[in-house]
Amino acid sequence: MDECNHRDEGTIHSVLKKRFGHSGFRPLQRDAVRATLDNRDLVMILPTGGGKSLCYQLPAILKEGVTVVVSPLLALMHDQVRALKLQGIEAEMIGSMQTSKEIENIVLRLREGSLKLLYIAPERFAMHGFLDLLQSLPVASFVIDEAHCVSEWGHEFREDYRRLGLLKEHFPQVPVAAFTATATREVEEDIVRQLGLRNPVRLRGSVYRDNLLIRAEPRIGDGKRQLVDFLKRFEGESGIVYTFTRNSAERIAEDLVRKGFRAMAYHAGLPKDTRQEAYRAFVHDEADVIVATVAFGMGIDKSNIRYVAHTSMPKTLENYYQEIGRAGRDGLPSETLLLYSAADAAQRASLIEELEDGPYRQHAFDKLEKMVGFCRSESCRHGQLARYFGESMEACGSRCDNCMAPAGEKIDITEEARKFLSAIYRTGQNFGKNHLIDLLRGSENRKIHQFGHDRLTVYGIGKARNRAEWEVIVERLMELGALARGEHRNLTLTPAGVEILKGNGSVKIRADRLRVQEKKAKISKTIPSDIAYDKVIFDKLRTLRREIAEKEGVPAYIVFGDKTLALMAASLPTTKEAMLEISGVGEVKFERYGDAFLQVLKELRDGDV
Repeated sequence: MDECNHRDEGTIHSVLKKRFGHSGFRPLQRDAVRATLDNRDLVMILPTGGGKSLCYQLPAILKEGVTVVVSPLLALMHDQVRALKLQGIEAEMIGSMQTSKEIENIVLRLREGSLKLLYIAPERFAMHGFLDLLQSLPVASFVIDEAHCVSEWGHEFREDYRRLGLLKEHFPQVPVAAFTATATREVEEDIVRQLGLRNPVRLRGSVYRDNLLIRAEPRIGDGKRQLVDFLKRFEGESGIVYTFTRNSAERIAEDLVRKGFRAMAYHAGLPKDTRQEAYRAFVHDEADVIVATVAFGMGIDKSNIRYVAHTSMPKTLENYYQEIGRAGRDGLPSETLLLYSAADAAQRASLIEELEDGPYRQHAFDKLEKMVGFCRSESCRHGQLARYFGESMEACGSRCDNCMAPAGEKIDITEEARKFLSAIYRTGQNFGKNHLIDLLRGSENRKIHQFGHDRLTVYGIGKARNRAEWEVIVERLMELGALARGEHRNLTLTPAGVEILKGNGSVKIRADRLRVQEKKAKISKTIPSDIAYDKVIFDKLRTLRREIAEKEGVPAYIVFGDKTLALMAASLPTTKEAMLEISGVGEVKFERYGDAFLQVLKELRDGDV
């Protein structure tokens, strides 16, 4: 047994105080330290700011040999090594930016046994001779940071991480500790399986962070006014603004500078020197606001970030939770703001559509659906995050917009709820949301007739509500636990749903949720052409376009391009004003073709085509 296992609590607390300046452990830290000192494999899920680094840095000081830390970001490794050196702890990193001479010196120190921690990127294991080097050293432990990257079911799967399973093959007696801030139960199991962890100690911290105030609201226009109003409340404080595209990161940063904010853009497409300067300025409080894509922020050691704002909907709840976790790492009150629109979901869906059909694609759609539901919901946002990650909690009461919101106007949708639940029951609980909505709205599509669902008593009984409203009603039923999702994305009834179907209890929804949905046709001209759309509607519009083009003797794209038709099919404009908001529709083209397309769109919405 390693001599470190004989270290008493007094020695551990002495190192904790002397090297790290803490008089006591945070929740779960002591258990993690003890597991590593006892040479146990470990998987630890702890929210950002919970103190994961100490859980392996402290044991590294006490154990014989070197602790090898695998991390995905050079900036993070550099910051941590620098901080450790300031604490008098011998640590180094080997990265792609170092010279061969610098790496030779580090290898020499490793062979001399003078290093306690070595930080490396996962791709280093694929380089010739590196495994041989490690096998010649007394390795105390392996640490896998951002371990969710090992799982293809996670939100940041990396092929280099998947190869880390070889550690247990080459170093069967060396403990491996996996750390992440974001992992569902499914991802946790995949981490254990892919890394080959043996009977690991499992530690999972609470998802709830009571110093974070979470807000989400529909984006109005481009959202700039909402963003500026939010940032004005944090003058002189540090914060991150996340955008979906590189261009928007630069545009928003420039706009904020014009408005007097100390803002800088950061994304992977910028020159390296520009990125490094933005990072440096932010860390050193020379810039208050970093406007970035998700290329920025993973593992950043800056603890005084007071807010995180998203100008569009993140891809998944894992992404969102990890990104807002960068605020308030010091435990002081901090805020988050998420601005979203229907177009965001369409953009994300279009990217998923490009994936090969199979379980992973369906899994991605499930994650997107949960993200959309989170944005639009009226239940406690902290509670929703907790449930997503396999934890239960009472409503936060005062740490999210939904819990703080006044009661407001409620609409009784019990009748609609029972109609939808009845449609599920009468179709054998074998169909998904879109088919069931088509059924209720009396659609004439092929699938409805193929299954004979046009002969059911529920066929067409939901025409009074449009598709967008039905989607919100379904979201509300999911929130209330009345629905469950089957293996093939089919919706099934839960016991709570059966009771509602029987007429026991009522279902109400916040009025603004339905009103917001009715407004979603007005979309920004900046939406890219890869927006998701209803293919049936798109084909109808394309048929009309072809008829017009043949009549006028011009190529079809001269009438309207595919991008424009896709945007029409996604947003279903009802007026000239809404149509003119669509990219590719100008005044002249509207005067020539607009009325014809609006008429077809109206018939499609009403189910007459």
